[in-house]
Amino acid sequence: MAAIHPLKFISVAPLKKHTATVIFVHGLGDSGYGWKPVADMFKTDPAFHNVKWVLPHAPPMKVTANMGMEMPSWFDIYDFKPNTPDDEAGMLRTVHLLNQLITNEIDAGIPASRILLGGFSQGGAMSVVTGLTTERKLAGIVALSAWLPLKDKLKAMVSDHYKSVPIFWGHGKEDPLIRYEYGVRSIEFLKSTLGIPTAAPDALEKGGLIFHSYEGLEHSTNMQELSDLKEWLKKVLPAQD
Repeated sequence: MAAIHPLKFISVAPLKKHTATVIFVHGLGDSGYGWKPVADMFKTDPAFHNVKWVLPHAPPMKVTANMGMEMPSWFDIYDFKPNTPDDEAGMLRTVHLLNQLITNEIDAGIPASRILLGGFSQGGAMSVVTGLTTERKLAGIVALSAWLPLKDKLKAMVSDHYKSVPIFWGHGKEDPLIRYEYGVRSIEFLKSTLGIPTAAPDALEKGGLIFHSYEGLEHSTNMQELSDLKEWLKKVLPAQD
């Protein structure tokens, strides 16, 4: 078996003492640099002066659905149509690599309860799977314009504490790639099959899922979604000195 090399990444350093980490995972064909402007914007808010951002780069691989072209990808995509089989081996490899990034932060002195894992599209899908199955209870999980893969296996994979991890899910109603209905079905599965509760608006930090939909938003993010995410982050990852 080929060796699994640790992920390369960029870091956005905190402005004050490092007491929390956000690991944010990009989508297909992108790199960690694609989300650095968001990290730079968030860190100007005093609530996030303690937060370090870790923005990993997916390794290049051939993607079947893109005519076998090589590009940064967290796993192979066989087709963009619904009900296409998952690249389980590729996904589990990425779960392992993201867990390594979490371990790096814990080894640096940041407790799991102060580490948040999130991502966009492919990266969001991997963040949900990793966050629900890791043995460490994280501060929260973020999925933007994403979907839930490995549904046939996930129920047997989830951790003991998965129902109490806060989850923020945002999705554009006009998304032509990861369609809004895919996000809705994923939410329904998380709630009905896995039993994840809806988050209480006045106690987001205690766990459960909050779902935001955005009119007119395609496969991207916008200022409203980022504003909603920022307010949620302030609840689940409060500032510490």
